[in-house]
Amino acid sequence: MPSTKLFVGNIPYATTEQELQELFGRSGAKVTSARVITDFDTGRSKGYAFVEMATPEDAQKAIQELHNLSIAGRNIVVSEARPRPTGGGGGGGGARRGGRPAA
Repeated sequence: MPSTKLFVGNIPYATTEQELQELFGRSGAKVTSARVITDFDTGRSKGYAFVEMATPEDAQKAIQELHNLSIAGRNIVVSEARPRPTGGGGGGGGARRGGRPAA
């Protein structure tokens, strides 16, 4: 059976992965993993996470029960995660070096 990854947005910055696993597992659903996304430099939460459920049915149930739930004054967003776009992303190129144009 395929698992289903959920996007969980607008979570309080202090939310832990353990808390997410407990929240999503309350209804008896099996949580495969929970990962709070953090800033690379500071290690602080970015306010969103990904939770992987064991079955698509568990994922749909979690969306129905938890989307717009208020946690610490913030209404969380729960939806099916979209796959990362492939290729062609990012890369800001190099900085242009100054100087005078050739005459």
